[in-house]
This record gives sequence, structure tokens and C-alpha cells, in this order.
Amino acid sequence: MVTITSVAPRRFFGMEGFKLDRQMFEVMTKETLNSMTKRMQVYAPHIANKARPGQFIIFRVNEKGERIPLTVADTDKDTGAVTIIFQEVGKSTKELGELEIGETVLDFVGPLGKPSELDRIGRAAVVGGGLGCAIAFPQAKYLFNSGTQVDIIAGFRTKDLVILEDDMKAVSQNFYMCTDDGTYGTKGLVTDVLRGLIESGEKYDKVLVVGPLPMMKFVSLLTKEFGISTIVSMNTIMIDGTGMCGGCRLTVGGETKFACVDGPEFDGHLVDFDEAIRRSGMYKDIEGEKNAQHVCRLEKM
Repeated sequence: MVTITSVAPRRFFGMEGFKLDRQMFEVMTKETLNSMTKRMQVYAPHIANKARPGQFIIFRVNEKGERIPLTVADTDKDTGAVTIIFQEVGKSTKELGELEIGETVLDFVGPLGKPSELDRIGRAAVVGGGLGCAIAFPQAKYLFNSGTQVDIIAGFRTKDLVILEDDMKAVSQNFYMCTDDGTYGTKGLVTDVLRGLIESGEKYDKVLVVGPLPMMKFVSLLTKEFGISTIVSMNTIMIDGTGMCGGCRLTVGGETKFACVDGPEFDGHLVDFDEAIRRSGMYKDIEGEKNAQHVCRLEKM
């Protein structure tokens, strides 16, 4: 793990002593993927050099900001760019989305978490739901570049929420799109598509699934039925990303684990999803109230 804060000078000496013009944690690019989702490249060469699929960073926009974990969606060692994809659903992610190219994030810490175990897989199905596609993409890219035959199944509620379609097509032999309402691709759920592929004779060594907890639960139940090894990412329940808060604890195979330090990936057949779903809904009312208060203050300003 590399831990650096942006209190360094605006210009700094790199790992090999060369003076670089970019500011540490500078926003290099910014792109709107849909009405709520943005893709951003942040200049963090130390992290770009070390991060592997499945790992995440923690950012803090400013000194009064909260610590938020985000999965590393991609890296570029040549430019020092770390790509993050996020939805503007709370105060901190909205503040992050308001940063312009050339501005900086105060803290950008990582890589954290255990990397995905993706070696020696002949054929894999990578299943992403909604924003989970941003986490599934680096896994699929690594597998594809390693010679694995990759099928990607991407599911969204509706066409307007689709992200990363071209990116995912570029790192898969077969790509399947589905939407809940049928406005794009196949109408139905990712489990419908996956079941159809398996029952038609497709053989997978591994299924990797990232998305909402209920989606991961039902994909895991499906693959267990067919005896296919399945890995799920529990990053959605992480809070501080260090194991200190205990907010991301879950039960895996009867044992208590922490998504941030023991994961974020686990055997989907061993995760107690019902417990995780109950716990994830405990603070929804409070979160909604706080978010509404934040928006009101902005409007008054």
C-alpha cells in the first residue's frame, strides 16, 4: 500500500528524481457517463504502478471531507493515471464530481484490499450490475489480456443508465447486455442470461459477479446449483476501508470477515447475503435525511 497526502509541494520530484509538472492527485480527465455517473482520471503514479484488479483507493476531497472507498477501475503506468468511476449520490461524491480538470483531490490512498485471484482460468463469465460494471471491467480486462476466454453479462435497470458498453466489448469474446425494462439489449435479469448460457452448454471455470447485494446473492445461488466456482465483490458495504469501523463485517462460511481488509472479494457460495442485506439497509433513512439536508443548504447558497 502506498500512502501519500497532497500536502506536498505543487511540483515534486518523482520516484527517479525527475521533476514533474503535474500536481499530485490532480484531476487529469473527467467524463460524464450518465446523469449520475462520472469517470475521472487522477494523477497518482505510485498507485498506478502497484494497483491490481480488485483493489481500491480511499479519497478525501478536502480537510472536512469524509473518507470514501472507490474501486480502481483502471490504471496507466505510463501517464500515472488512476481511473475511478463513481455515482454522485452523497455529499462527498458530489464534491468529487464538482472538481474540474487541473484541480486536486486532497487525499488519495491505496492500493488497498487484496487483489483478485485471476490466474489459471480458462474461461470466465464476468457479471456486472449497474455501477458494479466499473468494478467488473478491470477484472475482465486482466483476464482477457491474460488469454482467458471472457464472456461479460452487463445488467442495468434501463437504457439511460448503461455505462462502459464499448469498454466491456473490447475485453470480451462475447458480450451480453440486458435491462430490467427491455429498453436496451435483452429484457430481463443477468441471472436469466447466465442460466440460458449454462443450460445451452457453455462451460465456465469461474464466475465473477459485482453489483447490488440481491443480484450477487441470486447469481451465487444459480452457480451453486451448477457447481461453478463464484467470486463476489463486497466493496458496496465498505465504509472507512481500514477495518477499524467494523461497518463492513459480514459472515463468510460461518466466520466473521471484514470486506475491506479480508476482501473485498469472497467465495459467493459462502457469503451470508441475507445478513449483509439486512445490515446494509440499517441507515438508509438517516442517509436520505442527511443527503436532503445537504442539497437544501446548497440551494440556499
